[in-house]
Amino acid sequence: MKKMMWMCALLAGAMSAHAQESRQDVSLSATGNIPPQVNGQGSQLNASMALGALASYRFMLTPRSALEANYSFSQYTSDLTATSFKRYQVHTRQQEVSFGYVYSRNYRNYNPFAEVGIGAIMFSPIRDFETQSLDAKRQISLGGFFGAGLAYEISPSYDIRIGYRGLLAKAPDFKLDNQNFKTGRYEVISMPTLGLAYHF
Repeated sequence: MKKMMWMCALLAGAMSAHAQESRQDVSLSATGNIPPQVNGQGSQLNASMALGALASYRFMLTPRSALEANYSFSQYTSDLTATSFKRYQVHTRQQEVSFGYVYSRNYRNYNPFAEVGIGAIMFSPIRDFETQSLDAKRQISLGGFFGAGLAYEISPSYDIRIGYRGLLAKAPDFKLDNQNFKTGRYEVISMPTLGLAYHF
């Protein structure tokens, strides 16, 4: 009888610990957006550095593996030079929707992680005085991301995350075909991140 009582107590304890284990988290991060200069086919794209935001959701498959969904947003100015030496500025809104895999390790309060995934990156012209061509149109590029970072647990429910993400996308030309602004190249946009995550 005592053995049965001990077994029941251990099973209840294990079930309680499992119920309290966090398998999901949401995070909100500030990002830097650092696009490279892109040259190709005689055309050139330069974009200004900017700040942005990243929202993420993770679902833990195992203690070390997770699936992740992301949305990021940034706004900056793109400077396009065509083969004809025609030049335009386009005030650009960049948005990302992506899905990926995250691998993490645990060293007490420190949790380094690496991630990789695929997604869609949208480049939209903003119709204001910074956009010099009304012909500029929205473009969606299929691409992906990769990155690594470190989460520091400040409580069982919260951690601070710092990391680097590389966002891979085809360089936009905003469909300004009449002046041949196409570089035909992919770019890696660097995105350092700093944010807070909540586990539940």
